[in-house]
Amino acid sequence: MKRVTFAKIPTGDAGPIIRSLMSDGHVDLHAKISKDDSYRYVPILPESIGIVRDMGLEMMEGDAHTLDRRSPQERIADRLREYPELDGIVPDHWEYVGDIVIVRMDPRCEPYKELIGRTYAEVLGAKTVCADVRGVSGEFRRPSMDIIYGTETESVRLENGIRYGFDVTKVMFASGNTDERMRMRNLDCTGETVVDMFAGIGYFTLPLAKFSGARRVFACEKNPESYGFLVRNVKDNEVSDVVIPILGDNRDLRGRAFADRILMGYVQTTSEFLPAALRMIRPGGIIHYHDTFYVNEYKEKIRGIFDGACGSDGYEIIGIREVKSFAPSVSHYVADVRITPSRRNSPQ
Repeated sequence: MKRVTFAKIPTGDAGPIIRSLMSDGHVDLHAKISKDDSYRYVPILPESIGIVRDMGLEMMEGDAHTLDRRSPQERIADRLREYPELDGIVPDHWEYVGDIVIVRMDPRCEPYKELIGRTYAEVLGAKTVCADVRGVSGEFRRPSMDIIYGTETESVRLENGIRYGFDVTKVMFASGNTDERMRMRNLDCTGETVVDMFAGIGYFTLPLAKFSGARRVFACEKNPESYGFLVRNVKDNEVSDVVIPILGDNRDLRGRAFADRILMGYVQTTSEFLPAALRMIRPGGIIHYHDTFYVNEYKEKIRGIFDGACGSDGYEIIGIREVKSFAPSVSHYVADVRITPSRRNSPQ
């Protein structure tokens, strides 16, 4: 048994810190992360000890236990081998949100959900395990979660230098939009005034406000629960001097031709909100328009929407990107559209 140096991390902060240490290549993957009631003990590579200590983490030496090299799926199956009726139907994929694990569970697992929740928590090191029952629904895109282990449902997701805090039972987090959030981070919006019409907890607002150079971001959110996390996340990510959170319907936002850029991160009924965006955008400004379309007709549909809203010579499509698959033969797209000064059908 070899001696290694561990980072001693309070359990409540462990999830995002451990993932950050792993992504930066500081964790010794051949030794086991251990824990007690108060702390997680993360084995650190010798060449990273100084770096991790400079991060302010407490360090200690101890004996390393060899890591079980079996996959999590294999270890879960081993623990459930006494229940052959579960063979082949327990989830083999999951999503981490800090110390919370989210799974999609076969209805046949329902009588065993507490056993499954406890098993996944122990194998995956989670404080809470939730089963995604019916996905998201309604105007506010609320998730439908069944807590099958633990009680704590608030967590923090650390992604590309941004801390997203939210409650997994109350607020949707679209993990498939990671590339688009990174794109917002990398935009050059120096000096711009931006309106995020569907801010949520700050999905696009936060990376854009923190890294793009935008002068001001008006972040509008109608769902009071999402708005509460938006306000908290703006403060936690230290962008209060840039972001102005607004609770309410974005169609009630006041002002005309003041925004250099508008984010429309919604789907399925996005076109209903386009008149408000056109009222707020300056001539030459850019709208990032999200929506879902059949994969063989998205270009024509997007052109049709903007032709009807501002005339065929009132806009220019700079580019269209597929964000993610949405349903069979349907994908979520984002169109970057520049509004030209000559648009004919400007909303009154």
